Amino acid sequence: MKQFIFRYFFWLLLLFTLLYWPQNPVALWLNELQRQLTLAGLAPFLNPGQLQGIDIIINPHYKIIITQACNGVIPVLFLWAGILAFPAPLWYRFLWLLIGYVGFSIVNVVRLLMVVHFVEKGGQPSFYWAHDILGNGLLILFGQLLFMLYLRGSRRFRKY
Repeated sequence: MKQFIFRYFFWLLLLFTLLYWPQNPVALWLNELQRQLTLAGLAPFLNPGQLQGIDIIINPHYKIIITQACNGVIPVLFLWAGILAFPAPLWYRFLWLLIGYVGFSIVNVVRLLMVVHFVEKGGQPSFYWAHDILGNGLLILFGQLLFMLYLRGSRRFRKY
């Protein structure tokens, strides 16, 4: 268990440095690419004209800005650190890195659409509840589910 915790924090630090740190040009490029993919995933589900650049216009006085923190990369990195820290064959880890990325990309679009819906219906005061409680809770639960499935599948590779 101590080895897993050490490896988890090692991978977390490495992944955030390489893929999220704002002073890293590669991370900036990857995060912008992910933001554009997120915006492309949102576009078909929003009203015409509601998506303007990186802004989702809720009403003339309120908009949601899709920043680097909203592109879904952060929960992916937490999941990836757990996958990379836990012993399993490389092909199996790679498969779950891919499943995690695709899954979180889809769930993040659903989360943002949910936030837009609740803010449209309840106004700006419902943003905190929809974004911070429901939206982030959804990401946490999804990440836990994926990691539990990864662990369950990796049992067949462990030596007892």
